[in-house]
Amino acid sequence: MAVSDTTSMMSSLPSNIMTSAQYKAQQDAAKASSSSSTMGQSAFLKLFTTQLTNQDPTDPVKNEAFVAQLAQFSQLEASTSMKTSLESMVSSMSGDRMLGAASLIGKTVTVPDGPVTVTDTTVSQGTINLPAGADGIKLQVFNDKGILVRSQIMGAQPVGDTTLAWDGMNDGGTAAPNGTYRYVATVNSAGKMTTPTVNTYATVRGVSSAAAGDGTLLLEVDGGKTVNLADVKRVGS
Repeated sequence: MAVSDTTSMMSSLPSNIMTSAQYKAQQDAAKASSSSSTMGQSAFLKLFTTQLTNQDPTDPVKNEAFVAQLAQFSQLEASTSMKTSLESMVSSMSGDRMLGAASLIGKTVTVPDGPVTVTDTTVSQGTINLPAGADGIKLQVFNDKGILVRSQIMGAQPVGDTTLAWDGMNDGGTAAPNGTYRYVATVNSAGKMTTPTVNTYATVRGVSSAAAGDGTLLLEVDGGKTVNLADVKRVGS
């Protein structure tokens, strides 16, 4: 059959019937789509060149469609480059945050429900927030075995942060041994009893990243407790 006859036959095909070349291009596109939910740069380029190679010579890609595909390719390339740049920036920021957090080592920070350290010379203080004030507060001190060693009653307190100070003595009137303890505060405000979180002061001994790899920074403080940097409300000397 002459070339002119073949061309005439192809041009006379109904619009809903594809040539073998068009069918092959469509199958290649389907394979590329099924192999990954997100088309990568190399896959897009392969599909693009396959379409150009197997286009119908009697109905080539129009200029507008060609330019549109080039624009899509450029947009994909720009998005890939932006993703790489953002990942690099996030990695750099994580390093900067770690260095910044390292400056807290040796400093005192407030730790939610943190340890109360007793030494020969000091007893860690604690604070609670009273948004409505308090008619009275009962402060209990437990040792590291969960045994109650001291109960103290505090009078009315104003709205705001209230300091909880323990003198280091037990209910028997003798000094509690050095070690790690825990504060529990029960607040009576307008007849309602609550147990707000006690923030205690502890010294930072180390900094680490969370195992989840989400960028969370953890502070290692006295008493073996680890606290999220985002939970720290106050930093002292």
